[in-house]
Amino acid sequence: MHPSEDEQRDRGRRRHRGRLALVLVVPLLVAAAACGDDDTDAAGADEPSGGDVDPGRQEVRAVPDEYETIQAAVDAAEPGDLVLVSPGVYKEAVDVETDDIVIRGLDRNEVILDGEFEKDNGIRVFSDGVAIENMTARNYTTNGFFWTGVNRYRGSYLTAYNNGDYGVYAFESTTGLFEHSYGGGSPDAGFYIGGCYPCDAVIDDVVAENNGLGYSGTNAGGNLFIVNSTFRNNRAGIVPNSGSYEPEYPEREATIVGNLVYSNNNYDSPAIDSARLAEGNGILVAGGNDNAIERNRVWDHDLTGIGIVIVPDDEAEGGVFWPSGNAVQDNVVDDSRLADLGVVDQEDAGNCFAGNEFATTAPANLETLMPCSGEGTGDRDEGALDIGRLAVLEDKHPAGDIHDVPPPPDQENMPDAASAPWEAAGDPPSVDVAAIEVPDRPS
Repeated sequence: MHPSEDEQRDRGRRRHRGRLALVLVVPLLVAAAACGDDDTDAAGADEPSGGDVDPGRQEVRAVPDEYETIQAAVDAAEPGDLVLVSPGVYKEAVDVETDDIVIRGLDRNEVILDGEFEKDNGIRVFSDGVAIENMTARNYTTNGFFWTGVNRYRGSYLTAYNNGDYGVYAFESTTGLFEHSYGGGSPDAGFYIGGCYPCDAVIDDVVAENNGLGYSGTNAGGNLFIVNSTFRNNRAGIVPNSGSYEPEYPEREATIVGNLVYSNNNYDSPAIDSARLAEGNGILVAGGNDNAIERNRVWDHDLTGIGIVIVPDDEAEGGVFWPSGNAVQDNVVDDSRLADLGVVDQEDAGNCFAGNEFATTAPANLETLMPCSGEGTGDRDEGALDIGRLAVLEDKHPAGDIHDVPPPPDQENMPDAASAPWEAAGDPPSVDVAAIEVPDRPS
């Protein structure tokens, strides 16, 4: 949840704003591409065999047929272009400073950016409208795929694993979409959107596992949707949180609906201290406000299934971010060792619980005590949530080694990557929240 030194430096880099360029949507003519081997050549690619791109189409920048490296193709690209990358292992750290381009791999599992635990970011984007599709980033010291200070971004069919901070990451960026992607083995979070309000962003159909946090959203909200996704085997699952160390605090107004959140008790995972503090929880709102948490299926957590708790912070009023206005409704929660539903807040904070399926709550009788309609009745002190179980770092498990996290199995490829039209990042799709049901439990 805390930014790395590299990310702090990035804040000073130039920000692209404003222009909404006309997007070119052009079909490709690309032949099948062969896979690369594991011997690195001088250009930084492991001798991949490129697709036969029509050399008359300047809109397509083919790697390595026309450009030896991804960085060279990105530097040559103009708004509206496609950088098309053939299978191979590319030992690069790519910076993008051109608006409205698309960077696409021909095979998600075989177009691999590898930082060798020496380079900082797989692809770092400083420009508006950049979409990255169908490739893998692994073994970077900070992030796999990183958008910073941009308007309009998209990551589709991405795999990011065993990176030193975040997997798929957007900071101080708005109008975005992460979809059909995988984030694993990060000490902070597999997926992160932070420092934005309103964010105007969607996370849909992603899988996060073996991270410190599946999702971390420091001070992120406002038309922000986390839906139809799976968060499993992390230290903690979904953690919207407030912190004065990032802009736009406090966290507020995220919508978390229709997700599978389970078994987030992975104490062998790599983890920063904030992730260690959150360990053993499914969905944990830490000092956030006005979030909607609905129709998720949550199970098997050592502490809370869905918890809402305070966050100490010297810059917050009274030294604490108090959660308020969060609505937890119609979720199915079970097998939580501390409480299926739990809250630590102030009286009259407006946090509410209704229509959930559960076995235990802390305080007791939580849906009667804090209903989402009408007046609550009961004793807030009866069976109160033991915040000490969450808040004492010395009692938490030590961080695991990022080098010990196993690579994921092959992930689903983008359909027709060789021939599909391309389009720069624009507005994310609208989300029909009311149509999302509680997902079935996997067999």
